[in-house]
Amino acid sequence: MAAQTIMTGRDIDRSLDRISLEIIERNHGGEQLALVGIHTGGVFLAERIHQKIREHEQILLPSGNLDITLYRDDWSLISQNPIVKKSEIDFALEEQTVILVDDVIFTGRTIRAAMDAIMDYGRPRSIQLAVLVDRGCRELPIQPDYVGMSVNAAKNERVDVLLEESGEHNEVVLSQS
Repeated sequence: MAAQTIMTGRDIDRSLDRISLEIIERNHGGEQLALVGIHTGGVFLAERIHQKIREHEQILLPSGNLDITLYRDDWSLISQNPIVKKSEIDFALEEQTVILVDDVIFTGRTIRAAMDAIMDYGRPRSIQLAVLVDRGCRELPIQPDYVGMSVNAAKNERVDVLLEESGEHNEVVLSQS
């Protein structure tokens, strides 16, 4: 199977518009919200959501990014020398509703690791999850609150989110692993 585009740049932008508005609606505005993107794609998407909420609500939310490499339950299987990026959360999480942002949710293990990492920074009032693509096949009972697109991808298929911030053009592609 050749790579198939399942979201164009316009589709991504429309999905992020909708997710941003759903976040505002569900939380009755942006008061006491904070955005945290998971490295790498989630950081770029969180920045875009941050900008959209700022445009709609004229507020600047606290935002940060999180590297969950050492929190993964399989990090030692991936590499003996994992590449650890910098996490930056320079605001208090207490009394905040944290919107955790990632590009794709698959098994749920990345999100579990991210929640563990967030708890090392403090105890937020709640954590909500926003993802661009939900590809199914969960191994843990973790579900996103906000989803750009759901796709039924087989375990031997890959969902890749390509973003201009990482030198690509904006699209989501489905291909064989």
